[in-house]
Amino acid sequence: MNEPDKTTGRRPRSEGAFAAGAARASGERRRRAGTPLIPTDPVEVSTARRVAATSAPDDTPDETQPSSTPREPVTPAKASGEGKRPRRAAMKRSAGTTRPGPAPAGGRGDADPGARRVGATGERADRARLRSVPPPSDDPAPGGDEERRLRESARALSARAVASAAAQASGTAEKLVARFLDAADTSSDIRPSVPELVSLAVDVLRAAATSSGVPAADVERQVAETLAYVRRRLMGDVSVDEFGFDEDFTRHVYLPLLRPLYKKWFRVEVKGIEHIPATGGALVVANHSGTVALDSLMTQVAVHDEHPQHRHLRMLGADLVFQTPFIGAMARRSGSTLAATTDAERLLGKGELVGVWPEGFKGVGKPFSERYKLQRFGRGGFVAAALRAEVPIVPCSIVGAEEIYPMLGNMPTVARLLGVPYAPITPTFPWLGLLGLVPLPSKWLIEFGPPVDTSALGPEAADDPMIVFDLTDQVRETIQQTLYSLLMQRTSVFI
Repeated sequence: MNEPDKTTGRRPRSEGAFAAGAARASGERRRRAGTPLIPTDPVEVSTARRVAATSAPDDTPDETQPSSTPREPVTPAKASGEGKRPRRAAMKRSAGTTRPGPAPAGGRGDADPGARRVGATGERADRARLRSVPPPSDDPAPGGDEERRLRESARALSARAVASAAAQASGTAEKLVARFLDAADTSSDIRPSVPELVSLAVDVLRAAATSSGVPAADVERQVAETLAYVRRRLMGDVSVDEFGFDEDFTRHVYLPLLRPLYKKWFRVEVKGIEHIPATGGALVVANHSGTVALDSLMTQVAVHDEHPQHRHLRMLGADLVFQTPFIGAMARRSGSTLAATTDAERLLGKGELVGVWPEGFKGVGKPFSERYKLQRFGRGGFVAAALRAEVPIVPCSIVGAEEIYPMLGNMPTVARLLGVPYAPITPTFPWLGLLGLVPLPSKWLIEFGPPVDTSALGPEAADDPMIVFDLTDQVRETIQQTLYSLLMQRTSVFI
């Protein structure tokens, strides 16, 4: 091999070129091995390490300064990596140390270009290693911790704000309640009196009624009666008869709830109200229809509102009515009672106006194809009661109830499960759910016919079946002919 020149310490040109080529090949292999498959941004050296490296003494010799010690020749083994191990250890100890810049022209650095290439190749390998993907760590990233801490802080602040607002609202409400209680316990000129409050309520209701087209005088009267009813209830001034009838409740609560249906929805027209006697007992017999027995309720409103004496119709109902929760109690308080001969005779003997619908569930639950065709009137028990009490029988014909829930079919299995006589299928129920329970707004006509006198027959006639059956057929035929007449007079079902 060629020996270095003893005077200059330099190797021949050919050996320097060989070492430079070997160093480039070795650096290229290290660069490829250290380069990640996924490109990443270079990892910058921290400021603290940069400052420490700058302040640390520089042990590496300056290649730009002349040196009396001859430079050790670079061998292929050293160029392949053995000579780089001390340099890597030094870089690990002082990361961030920068290499000196290029030597000025004519300096010693120009004397050995191969060695400078080897240093540049090692620097590129170190930079590639710094750019490599760091190994996975179990510790969360600082940025993630900071973001999580910010979110937790925001949630904590929001929760504290909500709690503070709730506490403030609660405190404000407590202050208002305490102030109201103090004002109620102590007299004050600022506090409004009861007459002023009543006057204010009447003014508000008058304005609402005027905007809706109701005369203001009627509203004032209704408000005054309602306030009087509330006062009586609070003082316990309640009177109920032996059948559970509460006249005060019926007049001020029950009938007002039914009047919107009577006046606005069904637009009921009443004829022959003069045939109902002003005093004394009487038995009103009417046809039954409509799937849901709203015809009896509308008849009750018609008798009270249209009759000059505003008489109450005491209706006779089936057992199922009084077994139904809420409906049974409401029926009792509004004057209804069980459809029994004894109860009917007692009411008629007291001079009450009694209403009965002899068709029962057969009339209410008949299909729409049999509309306005009367079913059998039972065994004539209502006639026997009228004969014993010697009161007149007033036939009543109702047109319009058949169309509120047109019964297209029946579900007998469902009816047996629910314990009811029938489970109707209408154009709207059960297809529309609860909305299907809203009745159709048909036009109603109610006509009271001339009374049938029973006083001339005497109470003994109630025990004669022939007389009872004849009177029953007479009343039924009168109602049927009146229905046909009203249907001829009606121009439309809904108008």
